[in-house]
Amino acid sequence: MRNRVLLLIVFGLAMAYVEAAVVVYLREIFYPEGFAFPLKEISIRLGAVEVAREAATILMLLSVALLAERTRRGRFACFVLLFGLWDIGYYLWLRVTTGWPESLLTWDVLFLLPLIWSGPVLAPMLVAGVFVAVGLVYYSMREAAEAAHIGRLDWLLAGVSGAVIFSAFVSNHSVVAAGGAPEGFPWGVFAAGLALGIVLLAKAGVRAQNAQCIDGVRAQNAQGSDPKSAQGSDPKSAQ
Repeated sequence: MRNRVLLLIVFGLAMAYVEAAVVVYLREIFYPEGFAFPLKEISIRLGAVEVAREAATILMLLSVALLAERTRRGRFACFVLLFGLWDIGYYLWLRVTTGWPESLLTWDVLFLLPLIWSGPVLAPMLVAGVFVAVGLVYYSMREAAEAAHIGRLDWLLAGVSGAVIFSAFVSNHSVVAAGGAPEGFPWGVFAAGLALGIVLLAKAGVRAQNAQCIDGVRAQNAQGSDPKSAQGSDPKSAQ
């Protein structure tokens, strides 16, 4: 299991480097003086290629998750772990190779599907950190995480959390798409969505720990009721 997690970490960080390298080339061509808003116009063809590249990146991460795990929870945990590592690693590699971003509050274009995502670098890195935590919690107690009860309401609330965070990231879509600079990031909305996600993660972790404890007690009880384990109390065994 440790080898699998290590390989996933290596893959996620390697994908992050590929992503950062592509952006280095793009910015060298379109922003030789340094990246800044407003965005420069590019041809429809190049825009389509960039959007397709982002979609292909997600498909690559998803494909690895589908190959690495067999259960739905396992695949979900693997995907978010890879996504989080890819996102965090992307900014780390950019910092190493170009010295950008200057700070965690530097603004960036985060994604283009289905709308333009923008925000301070800190925001996506916080989400990515939660994603990595989800993956690591799953792999640290895999059997218990599979056995823990996670109901439809939990998944529904997770969807709400994602939708709220998404709304924060695309709040400046119209302005950026029109050639303007972002007018501010809705930190309150973002924090609400992120807090809900963290609460759900904590609840899932507690449930997994409880399931792990219950499995441990059952294993001890089963061992205690095993006739072979009781041979020590058999008078014949003492002769």
